[in-house]
Amino acid sequence: MSAGPTIPRPLPEHEGDLAPFLAAAREHRLVVQRCDGCGMLRFPPRELCSGCLSTAASWREVSGRGEIFSFNVMHQVYHPAFAREVPYAVVVIKLAEGPKITSNLVNYPVDRIRIGMPVEVVFEDVSADVTLPKFRGRA
Repeated sequence: MSAGPTIPRPLPEHEGDLAPFLAAAREHRLVVQRCDGCGMLRFPPRELCSGCLSTAASWREVSGRGEIFSFNVMHQVYHPAFAREVPYAVVVIKLAEGPKITSNLVNYPVDRIRIGMPVEVVFEDVSADVTLPKFRGRA
């Protein structure tokens, strides 16, 4: 029995506000935006700081460690490219430095995921141009 044709996964655009984030991910580094006015870290990137309203910002590398703030286990196939991965977890990670990032939890049973579970970033090289940060459980 054939597995059928491979359906390409939707990938993020290389341009726009996420370009510095995706460029760092290709180097297996996790970065978030930092307000140059007050120093507050934020993700996803925004033009305006919610702390001081400054529009000046740069990118800062973070540890990639954090904990699960929230999660959802996907049991339904919403895109055919992910059919083989169901069920999979979409997690909101609160990074040790403060910002939250939405990603996937990998190599971990979905029925054992818990709020507050410690995690660390891993990088999945999806294509020659795209690397995505994901998270795995850590002791």
